[in-house]
Amino acid sequence: MRRRITVLASLTAALAVLLFAIPLGVAVARYLVSDERLELQRNAASVAAKVSGDLGRAQAEAGNAEPGTTISVYDATGTRVGGSGPVQAAPVVRAAVSGTAAAGSVDGRIAAAAPVSDGDTITGVVLITSSHAQVNQRIAVAWAAMLGLGLVAVGATAVMAGRYSRRLAGPLEELAVSAGRIGEPDFAASSARSGIDELDTLRAALAESSERIDRMLQRERAFSADASHQLRTPLTGMRLELESALDDPGIDLRAAVTRALTTADQVEDTIATLLSLARDQPRPAVVDAGSLLARVHLRWHGRLAALGRPLRISAVPDPASPLRISPGAAEQILDVLVDNALQHGQGAITVTVRELAGTIAIDVSDEGPALSLDSTGLFAQRPADQTHHGRGLVLARILAEAEGARLHLSRNDPPTFTLLVTEQDAP
Repeated sequence: MRRRITVLASLTAALAVLLFAIPLGVAVARYLVSDERLELQRNAASVAAKVSGDLGRAQAEAGNAEPGTTISVYDATGTRVGGSGPVQAAPVVRAAVSGTAAAGSVDGRIAAAAPVSDGDTITGVVLITSSHAQVNQRIAVAWAAMLGLGLVAVGATAVMAGRYSRRLAGPLEELAVSAGRIGEPDFAASSARSGIDELDTLRAALAESSERIDRMLQRERAFSADASHQLRTPLTGMRLELESALDDPGIDLRAAVTRALTTADQVEDTIATLLSLARDQPRPAVVDAGSLLARVHLRWHGRLAALGRPLRISAVPDPASPLRISPGAAEQILDVLVDNALQHGQGAITVTVRELAGTIAIDVSDEGPALSLDSTGLFAQRPADQTHHGRGLVLARILAEAEGARLHLSRNDPPTFTLLVTEQDAP
């Protein structure tokens, strides 16, 4: 690309110089020929003024001609009386005999003639001629100077084109390298600003697309680990429940199957939510606090009661308050927090909904010992190939941020996690 820009700019400059130089060269050549004739006319008039009708003196002046020029003297009849010009008068001499200075060509030489007068009488003519070689030499020097200037202009254009082509091609090459990294592991399609608005706009668009693709790939890579973590508990419970139903001949199989189907529906909702998060697909963005708490109670009350862990739910604001978060994401986040309290906490698990100036705070706490880790350590991203321990909180925070909400550890003792969600009608 650099070579093409340089060659194109050089050819354009050469064409412009050529189109300008040809008519200028012709004009310069004509001007120099005309200037030579005028110079000869001035010399002829000067010699004629010196002799002032004395042709003898005119003949003496004929021997004082400058190198490359000749001086001839003619009488009033047009007959040469001195010098080396044509014996018979040329047209320019006959024109001068009439009393008017004339210029033209004589025997292939540039010529100028001036009348010699004695008072009011024309007594003769002075003819001065010069070779075309002299004027051609001047023309050649002028054309050579023009050619040199043209070459300088083309060379300067080539240098400037090379410089600006590097400025233009450099950012494009960086963009090409950045674009080539798209799809590679841990790629980052970024490059420095070039100062060229169009290229910087392209760079920003490519960087934005790269970041979006990178986020999507990270979600896809984390999906298997997150899904296995979220599905492990309900699938294990469903398996144990079905095995217990098979082992107990007196159990109500219909009720067991119904509970298994309910668990399967929860698993299906979990998969759909995780897939939509991984693929960044749009999801319903409103859920009321009352129905959300009711579903949490339905899923966890029986399981916690069987383990002797009470589930307490309280809602301070209007339970029908609409929240700006999709139902699936909200349920997944609360499931992670309740499951975390079940696995790592003690005593009753409390889910409290409270209002904070247009924001709804959902607290999940238990009666276990104080946490030694801070929020940074609890929500640190785990590699996908590590154990599932701790991945639930990471997934819950990712889900919350994807929905425009926030999840953090609000208290260490007792352990309390808080989900902050904006109300639908809040500004």
